[in-house]
Amino acid sequence: MVVVRGLTRTYGTGPAPVHALRAVDLEVRAGELVAVVGRSGSGKTTLLNLVGGLDRPDAGTVEVDGTEVTALDDDGRSRLRRDTVAFVFQTFGLMPALTAAENVGVPLRLRRTPAAAREERVALLLDLVGLRDHADQRPGELSGGQQQRVAIARALAGSPRLLIADEPTGQLDAETGLAVMALLRAVVESEGVTAIVATHDPVMMSLADRVLTIADGRVGE
Repeated sequence: MVVVRGLTRTYGTGPAPVHALRAVDLEVRAGELVAVVGRSGSGKTTLLNLVGGLDRPDAGTVEVDGTEVTALDDDGRSRLRRDTVAFVFQTFGLMPALTAAENVGVPLRLRRTPAAAREERVALLLDLVGLRDHADQRPGELSGGQQQRVAIARALAGSPRLLIADEPTGQLDAETGLAVMALLRAVVESEGVTAIVATHDPVMMSLADRVLTIADGRVGE
């Protein structure tokens, strides 16, 4: 599903540039849940942003589901994020004026999915994340864990092939974070999606199929 070769990204110039990634090679198989771990500033977010087409490398290539992401123009990368890759962030990113159901349905509206099919998919996903009874509530009426569940449902709305989650439990307490991590494990299996999750949490590591460690811009297992 993901093939990375020689991926390099440096920030800044002059005598003290930051080498976020140094000629990284890695592969992620379809259906895997891979945890990426490392201290703050180790390059986890940089790696996820490059794989998902949110940023461009200085050197190297990224291939996702047979598409070379690093060869795409801005429109191509937008289509990749619309059709193939979905993101979950620790800040949730929900629209406060929309209900949970409306937030989940946003990607489907952008795709111009017919209303009946959109409502069916939204209902299925809210049921999957355990929020069927909260469909009409807005983010401000939900707990942090519930908001992250809505964000996960929204990420899955367009049936992505790859789910990228950057510290998805970073703003949650331990018990709620555990529930969200277990949910991510479950949706990888039920939705047949591949997932790459940046985390500091040892429980997430235990739920992953593989753990990749980033240190000094290099990745190892």
